[in-house]
Amino acid sequence: MHPFLFLLCVFSCMAPIAAAEKRVKVFVLAGQSNMEGQGVVDLDHPEYYNGGKGSLVWSMQHGKTKLKMKHLRDESGQWAVRDDVFVRYQTPHELKTGKLSVGFAVYPGKHHIGPELQFGHLLGDYLDEPVLLIKTCWGGKSLYKDFRPPAAGGKMGEFYSQMIQDVQYVMSHVGEEIKELKDAKLEVAGFVWFQGWNDMFDEQARDEYADNLTWLVSDMRQAFHSPSLPVVIGETGNSGSDAGKNMLAIRLAQAEAAVKIRPVGSAAFVSTTDFARSKDLSPNVGHGHHWFGNAESYFLIGDAMGNAMIELLRSQQK
Repeated sequence: MHPFLFLLCVFSCMAPIAAAEKRVKVFVLAGQSNMEGQGVVDLDHPEYYNGGKGSLVWSMQHGKTKLKMKHLRDESGQWAVRDDVFVRYQTPHELKTGKLSVGFAVYPGKHHIGPELQFGHLLGDYLDEPVLLIKTCWGGKSLYKDFRPPAAGGKMGEFYSQMIQDVQYVMSHVGEEIKELKDAKLEVAGFVWFQGWNDMFDEQARDEYADNLTWLVSDMRQAFHSPSLPVVIGETGNSGSDAGKNMLAIRLAQAEAAVKIRPVGSAAFVSTTDFARSKDLSPNVGHGHHWFGNAESYFLIGDAMGNAMIELLRSQQK
């Protein structure tokens, strides 16, 4: 065989293998409405959005941490779009997929963000492989009932089951939804939990929260054959330091779960109370349960979660 033809044959045979070996790190972002994303990007109606105070546009000019947000816009002043970080989010209304930027929240359009925005930027910068964020979150859902894992006993929660099914589907069908990831090999690399509001109002739910969350993590890991999967638990930090006793109980339970999860050091609790902003400087002045829609709050929550996840990944490599 002519040498040129031989080399052509070698490279043509290798091409499908190389494509099949493209690896993607998957992070599951789960929880309820605050993981859905309530941070306002650019809405500024004087009555309904407080003139835009606390929006992402406003925060990048006036926020306490505005310098940390500079990377959210590109050189032309448009919202930055990552080529190496992708998002998949089945909202109650539509399927949102694509490259990470603003707009991967529960509402139509690109006017809201959740923790995924800064979390994705940090993980994209840290990892050599492409990143896929799968959001599995639904508003108004409890851990005690809706996300109840099998190991907790009783009736398994509908949304625990839906979370597992959604991730399993994406793992085997990602190329149908995100063409850039066709033929990629996906690995579940981390789990982020941001939930707690609904469990505050039931004594038994509060009492069981730490155990239920520990079991949820155990069952999640078992479902994806990853016994040491890194886990980040975001604190229910709404209201900042002015939280009532029920919220304080949930916060303590979230921190307790991070300690109880085994192996030791595979889970991290992220405090978020310092990220609460005044309603007077926020878009949704009546929505304390949604951090008043303050985009800086959601940016900083994602920032803390991302840094915690990176530390867990780094510790696993030692």
